[in-house]
Amino acid sequence: MSADDTVKNRSKQVKGKAKEVTGKATGNKKLERSGQKDMVVGEVKERGNF
Repeated sequence: MSADDTVKNRSKQVKGKAKEVTGKATGNKKLERSGQKDMVVGEVKERGNF
């Protein structure tokens, strides 16, 4: 895994967390779930690229 891939995957996780927190704060369940999905996708990609 290249450094670029690591940065992209971690960035996706951070963006996902921000979306999740914003969704919770505003009561927007769709945004909250989207953020959770983004976090999981970034984590899976990061772990899968050994």
